[in-house]
Amino acid sequence: MARSSSSKAKASQAAVVRPDAGAPPAEGDGLAYAEPRFAYLGRQPILDRNGALAAYELLFRSNAQNFANVEDDSQATAHVVARTIGGIGVSTVLGEHRGYVNIGGALLFDDIVHLMDPTRFVLEILETVSMEAPVLERLAELRRSGFQIALDDVCELTPGFLAALPHVDFVKIDFVLTPQDRLMELAATVKQHRKTLIAEKIETRDEFELACDLGFDLFQGYFFARPQLLTSPRNRASRQALVRVLALLARDAGIVELEAELKHNPSLVVQLLRLVNSSAFGLGRNIGSLREAIIAAGTRQIARWAQLLLYADGNLPWRSDPLVQLAGTRSRFMELTARWLRPWDEELPDAAFMTGIFSLVHVVLGTTLADVIDQLKLARPIREAIVDGAGLLGALLQAAQAAERGDAVAALAVAGLDGKHADHREGLTPEVLAELSLSAAAWFGAHAAD
Repeated sequence: MARSSSSKAKASQAAVVRPDAGAPPAEGDGLAYAEPRFAYLGRQPILDRNGALAAYELLFRSNAQNFANVEDDSQATAHVVARTIGGIGVSTVLGEHRGYVNIGGALLFDDIVHLMDPTRFVLEILETVSMEAPVLERLAELRRSGFQIALDDVCELTPGFLAALPHVDFVKIDFVLTPQDRLMELAATVKQHRKTLIAEKIETRDEFELACDLGFDLFQGYFFARPQLLTSPRNRASRQALVRVLALLARDAGIVELEAELKHNPSLVVQLLRLVNSSAFGLGRNIGSLREAIIAAGTRQIARWAQLLLYADGNLPWRSDPLVQLAGTRSRFMELTARWLRPWDEELPDAAFMTGIFSLVHVVLGTTLADVIDQLKLARPIREAIVDGAGLLGALLQAAQAAERGDAVAALAVAGLDGKHADHREGLTPEVLAELSLSAAAWFGAHAAD
């Protein structure tokens, strides 16, 4: 992530590449809770040794002031992905080049990563990610699926860094934080592993020349270019529309029904077409019709996209709303518990997640449970779980509610340990439930937006 103590100080002076005449007003000039009219995205060029453009790093921007105000890395990444693919458009943002996107520990394991086309995006793993065995396995898995991986803000030879080297393609060395006497050793180690060296936060000619002498391949920093600010009118899909789409997907609705719902929401159609035409699906041709887009994307990909938009582009800060946080963590907890109980059941985790989402959506939307249930026409198992607490989904919902109260004993009982539902109950202990709860809370950070 392109930031440093000196860089932060200069960021407020960064050039904004848009005409001053007719430029959008800075958000915050009006009412405190006025809906933002524009979406913003930063990008900083990454250059080769000859000064030619090689790629961009994509940066979170929350308003017309061209500097980062990142409180949560996963939230920022959700915005960057949503705005690049569905908002401004991949071709507009990147042209023919790749985009480096910051990825934190929570988002690294999320399906939303696969919304990005591996041929257009490089996953830049933040320095806050601990290089433990599950992370290394995930990096290897992502590389097998076609992604290139970059390590961000490297400044010293640590055991974690050395363990990660075989699983990455690029190493970004921070010229602000790394003492000069360590640069040579770092660069030599990376070269020995035949990885591409990127010198980041280059701010002077002397630093650039030193990086060239040490064998760096790519360069990024204020010496070459400050981050550019891209601005576009915000194309927002309503929460209600997103929830209705998710409800259709939850009950495995057919293409005709899904197409009819999407036709009532032009902004969703626009974003879906951008998603499919972003080349993430390797189609080699543009998709012009809504039905073609649905078939090309597939319902799982559409569900990922709807969830990203629901959590990344709300009118108010989701992470500050305890009800929304509860809905997010509850749904993830139910999904993880379902997977633990029945690891061979591919459909149960998705149904459990949707049950958790819809169990509180009436509060989020400011209506009654009966109104929401009637409006969404949910599949019977989900409906009965929410209304009556029936079935395995109902047991999982009650387990989640008990876990939220801190009652692990009750959570274990209603999760099916009485023998009615569980098939994998030996290892489900209060300690495991606590771990699942923590994992669910971490997942929420990957979707909640500011």
